[in-house]
Amino acid sequence: MKENLKKMAGYYRPYLRILFLDLFFAILASFISLVIPLVVRYITTHVGEMPAETAVRQIAVLCLVLLVLVLVQFGSNYFITYVGHVMGARMEYDMRAEIFAHYQKLSFSFYDDQKIGQLMSRITTDLFEITELLHHGPENLIISCIKITGAFIILTGISGYLTAAAFVLLPFMFIYAFFMNVRMKRAFAENRVRIAGVNAQIEDNLSGIRVVKSFANEEIENAKFKTGNDAFLAAKRRSYFYMGFYHSGMTAFTMFINVIVILAGGVLLANGRIAVADFVTFLLYINVFTDPIRTLIDFAEQFQNGYSGFERFTEILAIEPEIQDKPDAVPLTDVRGDITFTDVSFRYKDTAHRVLRHINLDVKAGSYVALVGSSGGGKTTLCSLIPRFYDVTDGSIRIDGLDVRDVTLKSLRENIGIVQQDVYLFVGTVYDNIRYGRPDATKDEIIEAAKLANAHDFIMELPHGYDTDIGQRGIKLSGGQKQRLSIARVFLKNPPILIFDEATSALDNESESIVKESLERLAKNRTTFVIAHRLSTIRNAERILVLTENGIEESGTHDELMAKGGIYAGLYQWAEK
Repeated sequence: MKENLKKMAGYYRPYLRILFLDLFFAILASFISLVIPLVVRYITTHVGEMPAETAVRQIAVLCLVLLVLVLVQFGSNYFITYVGHVMGARMEYDMRAEIFAHYQKLSFSFYDDQKIGQLMSRITTDLFEITELLHHGPENLIISCIKITGAFIILTGISGYLTAAAFVLLPFMFIYAFFMNVRMKRAFAENRVRIAGVNAQIEDNLSGIRVVKSFANEEIENAKFKTGNDAFLAAKRRSYFYMGFYHSGMTAFTMFINVIVILAGGVLLANGRIAVADFVTFLLYINVFTDPIRTLIDFAEQFQNGYSGFERFTEILAIEPEIQDKPDAVPLTDVRGDITFTDVSFRYKDTAHRVLRHINLDVKAGSYVALVGSSGGGKTTLCSLIPRFYDVTDGSIRIDGLDVRDVTLKSLRENIGIVQQDVYLFVGTVYDNIRYGRPDATKDEIIEAAKLANAHDFIMELPHGYDTDIGQRGIKLSGGQKQRLSIARVFLKNPPILIFDEATSALDNESESIVKESLERLAKNRTTFVIAHRLSTIRNAERILVLTENGIEESGTHDELMAKGGIYAGLYQWAEK
């Protein structure tokens, strides 16, 4: 916990000037609230005994002083509320930027095990609670400490007997607060987990809403959501159970303090040990004393919310990317495209089963290589090892003689273009999505890439051409149109190495023909790997590799493999039926 609090305090560093001003005005406002009861005491003790004319002048002066104090307090509270909250928002901005940047660094293996909704919860709900704590926490503590200390000093000066009576319950109150705080922390931590689960369920449902409706499974989704929502409600109920005991118990303690003071004050008045003016002032200061206790009650709840969120925040930041640059990694430049697999084996971290076994492969620059085989044979995995989406378990992969683990990730991936079956287009315009291939490209270059991808004609038929908004994940476009935009993106990137991952398998015959022409144009003079679902699309490949659980079982042209009558011939004949 100490280490986490130290890290949390580090986020104040860029805003120390604002923080100190915020605390200064909090202290100023606290002192003003301590002064007002003293003015009441002065009036009841001294002003009443003055001549009427003198008393009026004195009260006028006091009113002017109080007016100035109220205006100063107004300004102080405005600064705390406005500037202090802006400081909190800036810290939230910094933390959100930090965790988002960290998300970008994490490897595919991390996302294999995560739910997007839960990751979103850590960057939204959790961060808001953290920054509320970071903003309000210090000032609440300062205000509370000043008021409690100041009230204690003043109360002691008024009457030691009444002060002892007022403070007799404090040890019991703090023990009670500590006892309930422990339970509240556990409950709030569980809340975080539950709300993240609910967010994940919502994200999953909304992303697949068309599938839900096509199967008319709204009731099933409602039932699934109800399970997560019920768990969240149960966790909330548990946290509110402890919070209810905490709040009501602390309120009861403050009321008991008032009762004890009234009873003790009555006895002291009856025995002539305290003046009425002092007793009234004491009662006013008891309220000044109990207010910061209520503030501490709120702070305790706020701390549990914020700290449990910060723990989840640091959990993510503590995860190191599995795929990172070596300290001495060099940029990959002037790439020809020679790719060599040397005794490559691979297994995913959560399984002992090897997806790839002892793969040896030499692909010359500019070659067009097709990968075929049954589903689960490792075709996509093999291609994912080239840009280091995963690292090999054994062996090595080299590009132009350089091990891919010895070059920088950025330069490696800048030289590889990937066209996938499941095209992902971002929210925005056609222009924005093509430009993603090379953000500094000119509009003319983007239009040229679209023409090469056979996309320009259909783009110009859209309502606003290249400025047409394509909706979430390109929902307003057909499958063939989306695929051609993804190809245009890679044309714009202009990499020397290409990977086509079943890029036409989900298209109709007409769209496939157009996209196939675009892909062949893109592949010209580039080292190209094609993962094929439809074997008819790779008949002209320079080299076809048949990949199974045992590795590369067959290699050759279409005619050579058909003449061999082996695995490929069987797959092709089955596909043609």
